[in-house]
Amino acid sequence: MNPAPLPSRRAGPAAAGAPKRLAWLDLLRGIAAMVVALHHATYYFTPDWRAGLRLWFDPGLYGVLVFFLVSGYIIPASLERHGQVRGFWISRLLRIYPLLTVACAITVLPFVLGVRGLRAGLEQYRPATAVLAHLTMLQDVLAVPNVINVLWTLSYEMAFYLLVVALFVVGVHRRSAPVALVLVAGAVVAGGLLPMAALSTRVGVGPIVAIAALTMASAILAAVSSRPALRIAGGLLGGALALILVGVNSRVGAWQGLAILAVMFTGTVLYRAEHGQIRRRTAAATTALVLAGAVAAAVWHADVSMSKAQADAFGTYWTGSIALAAVTFAAAWALRHHRIPGRLAGLGKISFSLYLLHPVLLMISDQLGGTPEHDDVLRLAVFVLVLIGVSSLTYRYVEAPCQRLGRRLTRRSRDARPGSSAAPAPPPEESRPAPEPSR
Repeated sequence: MNPAPLPSRRAGPAAAGAPKRLAWLDLLRGIAAMVVALHHATYYFTPDWRAGLRLWFDPGLYGVLVFFLVSGYIIPASLERHGQVRGFWISRLLRIYPLLTVACAITVLPFVLGVRGLRAGLEQYRPATAVLAHLTMLQDVLAVPNVINVLWTLSYEMAFYLLVVALFVVGVHRRSAPVALVLVAGAVVAGGLLPMAALSTRVGVGPIVAIAALTMASAILAAVSSRPALRIAGGLLGGALALILVGVNSRVGAWQGLAILAVMFTGTVLYRAEHGQIRRRTAAATTALVLAGAVAAAVWHADVSMSKAQADAFGTYWTGSIALAAVTFAAAWALRHHRIPGRLAGLGKISFSLYLLHPVLLMISDQLGGTPEHDDVLRLAVFVLVLIGVSSLTYRYVEAPCQRLGRRLTRRSRDARPGSSAAPAPPPEESRPAPEPSR
């Protein structure tokens, strides 16, 4: 990737056919991706140094919470910019699945060659079940281990997409603040009562994966229909699927899944406040309540799935991670009208590659060079440089071409089906193009 400066809000129009990027969001993505990558890399290369780091916050959790806030801020805006569900899903699928397929294929290859096993006992599952679960991206809420450890976040991204589409098709997508508050209230009140992996335990993992995949496919196909009734039914079906799986079938406690979704919708609340769609006072109160509720849910419910000592430690670094993620987002937002250094914004452009590929490169490094007995800062530095180089290549040759294809297909879909799957046009002061996310 050529890390040229990305346009800020004060920059001129974006190139024809390409969505406008916001450099401050790229800065956040780059920070989040690098923090998560370093979080995992230090296990391998500097374990002594990182041993005392998780006393008050978890770098990996902090990084993904920043990502969740960014997704919440920009994903609903992306759907509303497209103005149709069909274009939204085309864009999402072509932004995520090509690189995801490459990363998963490389990860599985050593297992196919008999060199090493899969993580978390995934090889014990039927291949069809494992593949189908990962195709839905909902594997973490389908009781199927993630083939790459960081893929758990994509399950919550997909659940968020399904919920956003559900709100959009019924015309209540602007009510992000009540949605965020309902979700965090659910985390606080019922998050410790709802069972974990209940459906997969009672019915079986294979049947639940098949049912979920069929339901999700049906929901998406119906939601892109030109028939209003079918479109609404499809959107609601997808939203219901997301809430059920997060609520009663997740690998983690329901309180945590619901809190994550609440954090994502808090990002949406901040977007709407900035663009005059809701009052800033409402956004500030919602943000404070969601953050306080997410902390309270952890304090009250973490011991449901952990020992008392583990729950106490988790509550501490969950609180620290949420607080630091919120401060980081606020600091970047305060810089939104300032010029962001091109190389920092450039890391955001390749952030999805950084995020997905760093566990793959760590696996290869471990297989070829082993794990050092003592902290090896030089190997850590070499790893970071290789990761950035490889991610630049995958962005250029995998991500970017597929994103361009997604934009072309979206335009064709919009031209061929004018007005389909569209919500009412926003008022003129809200009609400026929303930036397109890179994740």
